[in-house]
Amino acid sequence: KWDQASTLFEACRHIYMGTPREDSLSFYNARCKFKGHDWEEAATQLDTYRRKFSRSPFIEEAEGMYALCYYYMSPPPEYDQTMTSQAIISITEFLSRYPNSEYVAEFNDMLEELTARLMQKSYLNAYTYYKIGRYKSAIVAFKNSLKQYPESHRKEDIMYYTTVSAYRLAANSIESKQMDRYLATIDYYFSFISEFPESKYRKDVEKVAEAAKRYIEKNKEEE
Repeated sequence: KWDQASTLFEACRHIYMGTPREDSLSFYNARCKFKGHDWEEAATQLDTYRRKFSRSPFIEEAEGMYALCYYYMSPPPEYDQTMTSQAIISITEFLSRYPNSEYVAEFNDMLEELTARLMQKSYLNAYTYYKIGRYKSAIVAFKNSLKQYPESHRKEDIMYYTTVSAYRLAANSIESKQMDRYLATIDYYFSFISEFPESKYRKDVEKVAEAAKRYIEKNKEEE
């Protein structure tokens, strides 16, 4: 009965301030918040606890729960990922302090999951620019996403949309900028084909590349 226990711990907290039992009481109260899934309050109490009672016999468990609070508060990729970043920091700190913890494998799995969430968020941000037709911004965002997460599971999608964005940017540019931008499209096309020769997007990028090549050849002939 975590809520009832927490109420009682808080009621008698002032009695044990400055005594050896303050450590245990503070830990149990924070644990009640954690078990009651009040992640935000639990994180606040556990953070205070680990700073105040750094030599406590409960410190490893407290820091593990502190990291888990942020893991459980981490939202899906469609939302702001501040909590996800904080969860990664907290879990990484825990693993560096307690490399022999029984939870190492579990926490490593969580790190992979959280990193994948940030990868997806980075991709979605770039894709939003693509969908609203801001192709120049989309190219920058896609390239930054791939630079930050070179092992992204959305790498194929990122490189595909970068190529298409480059083509659409060129097609909608003023004449003086078109040649350079169509040439850039061809570069993105070759990078994509080199990386994903059997891609499901191959026919689409080949059409884009052919259109870019036609423009380039036509304008070279005119020059």
